[in-house]
Amino acid sequence: MRLDIEALRVLDVVIEEGSFAKAAARLHKAQSAISYQIKKLEDQLDVAIFDRSSYRAELTPKGKALWVEGRRLLQQAERIEKLADHYSEGWEPHFDLVVDASLPMEPVMKAMKVLVDREIPTKIQVKVEAMRGVQKRFEQDKAHMMLVKDYHPSPHLKPVPLPEVTFVLVASCDHALATRERIDLNQLLEHVELTIHDSSEESTDRLDEHQFGGDRVFFMHGFVSKKSGLKMGLGFGWMPEFLIREELISGELVELDYEGGSRSSFTPLLVYPTDQPLGKAGELILKQILSEFATFKP
Repeated sequence: MRLDIEALRVLDVVIEEGSFAKAAARLHKAQSAISYQIKKLEDQLDVAIFDRSSYRAELTPKGKALWVEGRRLLQQAERIEKLADHYSEGWEPHFDLVVDASLPMEPVMKAMKVLVDREIPTKIQVKVEAMRGVQKRFEQDKAHMMLVKDYHPSPHLKPVPLPEVTFVLVASCDHALATRERIDLNQLLEHVELTIHDSSEESTDRLDEHQFGGDRVFFMHGFVSKKSGLKMGLGFGWMPEFLIREELISGELVELDYEGGSRSSFTPLLVYPTDQPLGKAGELILKQILSEFATFKP
């Protein structure tokens, strides 16, 4: 049995208009054509949709139940048709973006807000990873774009520089290191270091540049929890300046006087594959993210 979608549309109009004659007028068809479509649907389903025993045809209980389900099917068919139109216009079915946890999320969220307000048909997913986990997730999910601190270059990947991000080595104002001058590495290693867990979960002996490698290291799953640990005096560690600007101004967190340097800056990158051209959503996301980062002020 093949269900006739057009017959379901005719049935929907008949019920909305209240009669075969009004439905015929709305659809610009002869009333006999409307009656034929309904009878054809009844034959296909082997169900009496209308009771014709009286002067005016009445919807049967079974017919009403079929109509309710038919409306859902019509709505789904309409969504499919709209999606097909959108895809033919160049919109991608989905777009996956991977973001390094060390980068500011505000410009990313503002860019996403613009896309949501425009009601673009592409389904967008944003995933946040840390360190080597960014590129691992990017490759594993075959994502369309990543915002990353560092990555393994490839001829098929195009990097676009974003504004510089600065990290500051800090501790709580109550921490033992807060008032020390000319702190050396050995003095740092006497205390608990707070660092970020590498979400790639790859075992490696190579230290991240923002990790000193002492015996007492607490690995946090994100900078929010790391910031909380720093503020309570649990340990010392590197933090993105944009996340602790207020705490530095208030004195709640203190920049340490470390001999090796208490500040480190890098240029993050927006990276996307070049072997497949960006669709309409990708082009819009690229443009919007670059625009938001260009005007972002932490």
